[in-house]
Amino acid sequence: MLADTYGLHDAMLERIPAGQVTVNYRALVGDRVFFVKHYWNTETDLAAEREAIEQTRLAGLHGVPVAGVLPSIRGDTIVRQGGIAVSVWTWKDGETVDDGLDPAQQRAAGRALGRIHTGFAGHPASFGPSAKLDRWLHPDIAELDATAGELQEIAGRRRRRDAFDEQALRTLAERRAVLHRVPELLSELPQLTAQVLHGDYSPVNLLFQGDELTAVLDFLPPDPFLIAYELGRIAFDPRTVVLDEDWIASGTNLVSAYVQTNPRVRADDITACARVALLQLMTSLYGVRQHYLRPGLLQADLDQFWLLRHAASQRLLTGLGDVESALTRVAHHR
Repeated sequence: MLADTYGLHDAMLERIPAGQVTVNYRALVGDRVFFVKHYWNTETDLAAEREAIEQTRLAGLHGVPVAGVLPSIRGDTIVRQGGIAVSVWTWKDGETVDDGLDPAQQRAAGRALGRIHTGFAGHPASFGPSAKLDRWLHPDIAELDATAGELQEIAGRRRRRDAFDEQALRTLAERRAVLHRVPELLSELPQLTAQVLHGDYSPVNLLFQGDELTAVLDFLPPDPFLIAYELGRIAFDPRTVVLDEDWIASGTNLVSAYVQTNPRVRADDITACARVALLQLMTSLYGVRQHYLRPGLLQADLDQFWLLRHAASQRLLTGLGDVESALTRVAHHR
């Protein structure tokens, strides 16, 4: 297919064990290297994926380091042939950071996100309604509790429980015990800004060479959501919150760098970003839900991510007052 539609003959494909939505490959073609995404799920919305590619291009125009998509012979950004759909990208050297960003990497990630939000603020979709945001602001706590209970029952019924089953039983019980606090946490949120975002800005989509950010990957289609959500998600990423003893200083370091490239961001969006990150963690069963109901492509990774996210939610909940005080200082001293 690469030969027929891209003119890339005799490609040597090496599977990259990362990604939950696409199957990814490193393609060697002579002395050239490419990144290939295989959209393996036949239900994938390829029109939306093409919009995401356009978002990548737009971010690049605003000084964000991104990979470029390689058009096919016919000029298409995504090609479907014989039931197989792929996109091909320029290869970017770098690695993801799995154990928490260091201070220089935090600043680089913050500055890049500031450029993204500044560049996307005027996107036409930024001014439209967001059903996703409405759902997020009004979670069904009873349904969430019932789902967590269902997962507990599945794990508890297993005759031979493994280590993850025992961890799931503990963490699901702990999660259910604090769900009653979600409405109060939501009610104390100020009015927040929504616009088009990257959509999945997290360490798994950032490539670094040392402290240099070499690429921001995997933009999502334009869909307005909270600035505070995306800022809080990366500043208080579970890896930082759980693995870094000085996690509040690390998070505010990233936020301070973000403000440098998005100085017009409202103070409320800054001070609320940790609370929004906490609410996202508390209302998500991502990872453990897949384990018991519909395993993902790399389920072992999802299992560990559930445990990490759960531990982060507990630490954020306990330290919320301290982190919001630190963010208030950042918001009012710029």
